[in-house]
Amino acid sequence: MRHIASRDNPDYRAWLRLAQGRPGRRDTRIILEGEHLCRAWLEHKGPPLVLVVGESALSLDWIGPLWQACAQGRRIVLQNNLASVLSQVEHGPAVFFIVEPPVPALPSHITGGSLWLDRVQDPGNLGTLLRTAAAAGLRQAYLSDGCASAWSPKVLRSGQGAHFALDIHEHADLAALAHRLDVPLAATTLEKAELLYLKDLRQPCVWLFGNEGQGVSDELLARADWRVHIPQSAAVESLNVAAAAAICLFEQRRQQLVAAVKVRSARREKAQ
Repeated sequence: MRHIASRDNPDYRAWLRLAQGRPGRRDTRIILEGEHLCRAWLEHKGPPLVLVVGESALSLDWIGPLWQACAQGRRIVLQNNLASVLSQVEHGPAVFFIVEPPVPALPSHITGGSLWLDRVQDPGNLGTLLRTAAAAGLRQAYLSDGCASAWSPKVLRSGQGAHFALDIHEHADLAALAHRLDVPLAATTLEKAELLYLKDLRQPCVWLFGNEGQGVSDELLARADWRVHIPQSAAVESLNVAAAAAICLFEQRRQQLVAAVKVRSARREKAQ
């Protein structure tokens, strides 16, 4: 275990850059903050590269399992004033994991439901989109150039652990990946689109959502197999991208669950 009490410590300065979302050019590490994210990482990925704990957080009961999971040389205790500066959460316990985010290999074929994001720039939107996709049962997310960094502190906080339920592919060339699709590509649009609630969404598909202001690029929209629109009142021009995605993904999940219930009911009736 090491104790850090100086703001000039090089490790501390590096962690502060990570927490502020400005890592060095060659730094591939990220920082996770708080009980929920650290527990989720430990459950899904194992021990971190480094565990950093503020002095006052050492007495918390839930710190014990995190502390014991890390080798002696990977435990760092921060002086409280340094820990409070490092923290990006007001009044939160100062507990951090320093980790290397996973970089999954691109599959040769995309065969299941996944999320494609085209230049989604707002970190809150991006984290919410990942969280919604994971909650709806998707397992992969592909983010184009121009998207916010998936592993930035703001996106991690908004995602609330969804990152660990998804294979996240950043800087993806979505147009090139279209040739690997073995399922339909679905996009929301007002042009030549079917009403979402009348579309048969029972089979898996890839859902494509675009930039907050410009939407999906014309090139990608031209590749969509399914074009759907969400009916709304004329009171507003459009929905927030994260809200639109939630409506689409959970309408699909509703249809799939209803179909599964009908199949089970038919089997029970046949068996009687």
